[in-house]
Amino acid sequence: MGHEKSMTTILPALAGASTIYGMGMLEMGISIGYDQMVYDTEIIRMAKRALRGMDVNEDTLAEEVIKKIGPAGTYLAEKHTRDFMRSEGSQATLFDRTMYETWTKHGSKDVREKAKEEARRRLSEHVVPPLEPQVSSELKSIIAEIEEEIKEKRFNK
Repeated sequence: MGHEKSMTTILPALAGASTIYGMGMLEMGISIGYDQMVYDTEIIRMAKRALRGMDVNEDTLAEEVIKKIGPAGTYLAEKHTRDFMRSEGSQATLFDRTMYETWTKHGSKDVREKAKEEARRRLSEHVVPPLEPQVSSELKSIIAEIEEEIKEKRFNK
């Protein structure tokens, strides 16, 4: 499912689509899952990062660092690498990229468990802003009209 979700996100995005559908959809859209929405958000975030592309300039080319380290050296210890990994790399928040030992030490949670926890957290912390009084009044008026129409249709049968 993860592969399918990724492909149905990245391919339309690469083609220039302005809308990606299917957030949270399961079972061909018959049901919706909050945890799936969290998962899909991560996929979309990564697709948007890929679409942004990478800057190619004097800083990102790092010719001085390449000359200093050479072809057999390691770049991971370089400040330049650390700086650009944070801004240029894909920063997943849901997918765990830690070493196996670290992952097991932190509970061995798979992506589905983490997505469920994140969905629950978001739902518990979300505060619905109140409607503006004018909007609330208009909605009440519309509901009253519809209720009146329903009553009329019931009694006129």
